[in-house]
Amino acid sequence: MTLSRRGLLLGATSAVVLAGCSRGPAPLKTPEAPPTGSVRAQLQSVMDTYGTNTDKLGLSVKDLRTGQEFSWRGDFATNSASMAKVMIVLLALNKARRAGEELSFENYGRASRAIIDSENDPADELWEWAGGRDAYTALAQELRLPNTRGHADSEFWSWTHTTPDDQRRLADLLVHGTPAVTDEDRLYLLDLMSKTSSSQTWGVGHDKRRGVRVSMKNGWVQFKSMDNLWGVNSMGHVVGEGRDYVAAIMTRMPTFDEGRNLLDAIGADLFCILEGELTAD
Repeated sequence: MTLSRRGLLLGATSAVVLAGCSRGPAPLKTPEAPPTGSVRAQLQSVMDTYGTNTDKLGLSVKDLRTGQEFSWRGDFATNSASMAKVMIVLLALNKARRAGEELSFENYGRASRAIIDSENDPADELWEWAGGRDAYTALAQELRLPNTRGHADSEFWSWTHTTPDDQRRLADLLVHGTPAVTDEDRLYLLDLMSKTSSSQTWGVGHDKRRGVRVSMKNGWVQFKSMDNLWGVNSMGHVVGEGRDYVAAIMTRMPTFDEGRNLLDAIGADLFCILEGELTAD
């Protein structure tokens, strides 16, 4: 991964899941035993436990088999970091389509590097070419993502604001389609997201393996000029082994490792719990 002026850092992956799955050590409060009850009750239980680690945490998930949603502080608003690259690529694809063209060879390459390896320079170039902050906010409005927008005091894409609920909805729109994006373009983007570098498949993508397809994007950055905390985020679509869901998890933590480990634990627990179906109860 290319480091940018924003000082993004990459750490090793972690394996932290519910008892009954594999669990590695993690410096955070985790569920001590598998939760019981309905899927909704289990999700509430594990998130209440994870929430003791920080009040800056949110989760939103939708079971695509049943259409049911679960949100735990899903309106938690924070900076997007590299998770914004999904919208940046959409911006570029839309700009080309509306001009009656396809992306140039160079811009297709930039889109691939921005999503698969989370490189920042290609994202910078696409961001500028596609219209930057104002175009980003306009696309969010078109996609009906009410809490996704450019930052009022910064032109950087990593400072854009969003919520788990909005990012879960974005993943859902990519899977099921939206008039704002052609099917060809959304499927192209989902394919890129399914090729995410193996070193970056923590969080929603914890259980990516043979038989489980994950289309995802993570983001992580330290906001030194704000609160010095790390924004660590993960969103995507998980399908396989009887599961089919979209989810987004966002947090702010003192270190990247703490944020990554927290999201990885939650992502793994989601996979375990959603073996059952999320219903309205």
